Formats: sequence, structure tokens, C-alpha cells
Amino acid sequence: MAEHDDSRRPGRWRSGAESKQRILQVARELFHQQGYGSTTVRAIATAAGVDPAMVFYFFGTKQGLFSAVTDMSGNVPQAIEAIFAGDLDTIGARIVRTLVENLDKSDHMPLVMLTRSAPTDPRSEALLREFIDREITGRLAALLGTPDAALRAAMVNVQILGLAVARYIARIEPIASSSVDELVATFGPLVQHCLTGGTRHVDVRELREAE
Repeated sequence: MAEHDDSRRPGRWRSGAESKQRILQVARELFHQQGYGSTTVRAIATAAGVDPAMVFYFFGTKQGLFSAVTDMSGNVPQAIEAIFAGDLDTIGARIVRTLVENLDKSDHMPLVMLTRSAPTDPRSEALLREFIDREITGRLAALLGTPDAALRAAMVNVQILGLAVARYIARIEPIASSSVDELVATFGPLVQHCLTGGTRHVDVRELREAE
């Protein structure tokens, strides 16, 4: 009886594995055709001929499925949620800590992939940019809810992109060899200020007159 059960397992495994691969293939096509925001899990499931529950079973969330399609670390969805799991007045430190801790573990994070993939795969670059805009930048702006929220979120992008390039691409010292805690202590307040600090808008005409 046991031998009979064992002989059936490969068939069931192949069925599940084939469904998973079919979901990935369809998701890749739809993400490229329609973009990240316009592609729904239900549409992917329908095109793949499976129930939406199977998509969630294999990949957990739409974020998880996108991570698998773009070969990002499976920790990306959890890392993103960790950023937003806390108070607004400490989010700067969380952004830096989450970014550095996860980039230290893997080079398949969105920011690193963006800096490397643009020249060779513009479609993937556009998808990753949309993913970051919706899942991080857009959520930051919505969390702030201020008239200048989009600008503040963009300023955060400048900070974290610069940090990622300096540490992982250009390997500029002492950024490249600093500990996570050191980077959080240095860059956390800068990111926090971008989001919640005071701003002073300078009129370009005033600068010209000063010259």
C-alpha cells in the first residue's frame, strides 16, 4: 500500500509544479502587457486556468507573485510591510534598516535590479519602477496625506537610491563597510526629515537676483 501511495506522489507533484509554472508564465506576460497596477490576481488565474486561491497558495500575495516573476528575493513583500508597520515618526529609521538588512542578504532587491537592468531589459525596468511607485512611494505619499507628499516621497527615493548605489554598486567607503546600525543612525534622520521635517521653498527668481 505504501509503495502504491509513493508511486502516485510524482504525478500529483508534477500537476502542482506545472500549475505553478503556468501561473508564472501567464503572470510574466500580463505584467509586461498591462503593467503591475492593471494586472489582477484574478486575471492571472483565469488566463492560467486555475482558481485564484491556487495563486495565493503558491505565492501568498500579488507582491509575492511579482517577486517570483522578476526573480526578486521572496523577502521583498515582508520587507515592504515592515516599513509600514509602525509610527510615522520612526519610519525613516525603519526604511533604512529594512533596505540595508535585505540588500545585505540578497542582490535581487528592486533598487539594485533597477540600477543594473535598465540598459538590457527596459520592460523589466519599467515594471520594477511601477512596482516601487505603487508599493513604496505611493504608500508613503498616501500615509503623509500632505500637499507636498509626492515631493517628500520622491526625496526619500533620492536618499535610498543614493545609499543603495554607494553601498552596493559603487562601493564607496565608509558607506560600503558601515554596519547596519551605523547607517540607520546616519541616514535614518535624513529620510525622516524628508518625510516629516520642515521645508523651505526657495523662489528661483530670488536666487537669480542674488547672483
